Amino acid sequence: MFTMRLSYAVSCFALAALGVTVGGCDSHAANQAANQAANPSSQAVNRAANPASDASPQAQAQAQAQSQSQSQSQSQSQAQSRAQVFAAVRQMTAVGEKLFSDPSLSGSGKLACASCHSPDHAFGPSNALSVQLGGNDMRRPGFRAVPSLRYLQAVPAFTEHFHDSDDEGDESVDAGPTGGLTWDGRVDLGADQARIPLLSSFEMGSTPAKVAAAVKSAPYADDFRRAFGPAVFESDDKTFAAVLRALEAFEQVPQKFYPYTSKFDAYLAGKAKLNDAELHGLELFNDEKKGNCAACHISQRAKDGTPPQFSDFGLIAIGVPRNRALPINKDGRFHDLGACGPERTDLKGRDEFCGLFRTPSLRNVALRKTFFHNGIYHSLDEVVRFYVERDTNPEKFYPVSKGVVQKFDDLPKRYWANVNREAPFDRKRGEKPALDEAEIRDVVAFLGTLTDGYDASAKAAPAKTAANQ
Repeated sequence: MFTMRLSYAVSCFALAALGVTVGGCDSHAANQAANQAANPSSQAVNRAANPASDASPQAQAQAQAQSQSQSQSQSQSQAQSRAQVFAAVRQMTAVGEKLFSDPSLSGSGKLACASCHSPDHAFGPSNALSVQLGGNDMRRPGFRAVPSLRYLQAVPAFTEHFHDSDDEGDESVDAGPTGGLTWDGRVDLGADQARIPLLSSFEMGSTPAKVAAAVKSAPYADDFRRAFGPAVFESDDKTFAAVLRALEAFEQVPQKFYPYTSKFDAYLAGKAKLNDAELHGLELFNDEKKGNCAACHISQRAKDGTPPQFSDFGLIAIGVPRNRALPINKDGRFHDLGACGPERTDLKGRDEFCGLFRTPSLRNVALRKTFFHNGIYHSLDEVVRFYVERDTNPEKFYPVSKGVVQKFDDLPKRYWANVNREAPFDRKRGEKPALDEAEIRDVVAFLGTLTDGYDASAKAAPAKTAANQ
């Protein structure tokens, strides 16, 4: 039922992208117009059904029959119109999928969206590179790790002050900066997100004109024209805008981008069991005095019953170490400050946003081989260990100069007040970490249950389900 509801919402989004109005999808005014078309005023119906008071019974019956016939005809017309519009949405989505896998859109002709966002790896990178290589010569490195494109449908638009409460009028709890589709939260729409890699000099390195030319000569050019109309090739800007809309539509297909088919989803539905290590890992994940992972990576269903997203989508600074393997970091003056730059510019000079990056979903995290915004770590064990030992054993993660640990070495000292100090980051050097070795392994085991593609019917489950706890 949830997937069906999302599918309808996605279709409504796609209709908006096409500029099409259908009752239930668009504005109140559009819905009102549709309702008026479907439901003529009572006076009009009465006039049609009851012409003159002195009309014969035969005439009245004939008028009533005509009215009923007109109503049926209107209903059939509306149903056909809706079917036609949804067919157009399917066309646009199908074209979007072809665009997603087409390397000719790039400046080099060798890099497609799917090259970095592999469908077989939850639309994330398939390799362990900290950052991917692109540009016209396919040798230019970026400075941020490629994120997964799955489960972005629930990410809210960026706001500096996010309020979420059971009481919709309660704004007493401010969760701070939240949302946006990128590491720094600078765009809210899928089309705007798609624009970034297409035009980035170190990613696909293309231009609107090159993209338009590639689409015009592509095998799917006729499909593209049918999806967007004959005028879509009138200008490069119009073609490029349609490309972005098609990519956005494709990236909202529920079965591909938010399937909710992990073992944990089956566990929540009472169709699978977690083994002892996974179950213990879940407990540690949720425990405020242990991992406290769920403080940011929410593991509970939403108020409307939506499956857990494993992110609150907040922007947070955790002092990730500088990745000295990145070529750009050879310049000691360069710092990726996330929300306050360099890619995002509207918050430049706002010190309270410096060092903040959006919390990613942990769904399918076990498929990744690169972690954090700068790709510094390459295993979940390293990631969990950083969380629980950043402050108790900082020498494991940061450089040591003359016996002094250089903590937060990728963030200028003026921004250190932004670094999160909540559990498990609330301990002092030399104290016992929040998790021991066995507990770290169990948390990693639990994270493995968040990978999509689990077939509950084919697995023998050896422990407890959520339904019977």
